[in-house]
Amino acid sequence: MGSGSSPRPSPADLAAAPDKTVPDVIGPDLRVLFCGINPGLWSGATGYHFARPGNRFWPALHRSGFTPRLLRPDEHQELLGLGLGITNVATRTTAKADQLTADELRAGGRALVERVEQYRPRVLAVLGIGAYRTAFGRPRTTIGPQPERIGATAVWVLPNPSGLNAHYTLDALASEFGALREVVEA
Repeated sequence: MGSGSSPRPSPADLAAAPDKTVPDVIGPDLRVLFCGINPGLWSGATGYHFARPGNRFWPALHRSGFTPRLLRPDEHQELLGLGLGITNVATRTTAKADQLTADELRAGGRALVERVEQYRPRVLAVLGIGAYRTAFGRPRTTIGPQPERIGATAVWVLPNPSGLNAHYTLDALASEFGALREVVEA
């Protein structure tokens, strides 16, 4: 691994990654707790959130103004100092999110509510509308702020930043992240 780059997992690392977990980047009273669907193989192999090179989470986070510079996945702990964190609906690593069952997503949603009640972020931002709809039984959910709250925590749904989500360009993702940042900083 060269300096200034995140680790690149070997084929053997990726083959061993299914069903691993990636620890949350979390603390009390965050401004925003970002919530992915579940870790992908690169994340499972490296132990870093949104680690696959094609994932647009880190660029969207920076372009939206949440971070002062583009962070690498292996710098994810720096988010805590910015009042930001990362968790997942489901903890199990898979090659694709559609390998999760609806039961796993619903159980993950219940566990997520418990984490939010424990850590009390100002906003929970779920990255993936389909996962949110299944996990929380809200089939008509749209992108943006949600009418429901978890205790005092506002809930916001953002598009999935995976490179597989062709519906959103990086600019469109950054715009959605930016709309959330404006509300959080207001």
